Amino acid sequence: MQMGLPVIIISMLLFLVLFFGIGFLLNMLLRMTWIMAFIYPIITILIVDEVRFIEYFRDSQEAFSSLGVKLASLTVADILILASGLAGAILSGVTMKTLRKKGYRMF
Repeated sequence: MQMGLPVIIISMLLFLVLFFGIGFLLNMLLRMTWIMAFIYPIITILIVDEVRFIEYFRDSQEAFSSLGVKLASLTVADILILASGLAGAILSGVTMKTLRKKGYRMF
């Protein structure tokens, strides 16, 4: 299946905004600036891999082997979309640091 350029651009924008918003809200609730940047790789693994999460503990070797195969088979479009989500998560942390530095204590 091949994605067109408009679909890729819209998907990248959606992932950026989605993970920026989730990171911003998590920061406001938990007061941990980089929480979404640390959680994002786990979310990415759950998005990419088709193995149930419990299998990483029950049959680790097979689960991680399957994960490696799936990560190696990602297309450029998938990598760009997932990278824009990571950028949104990091951008939410940078925004929080900037807001705190400027005196906004509620964030």
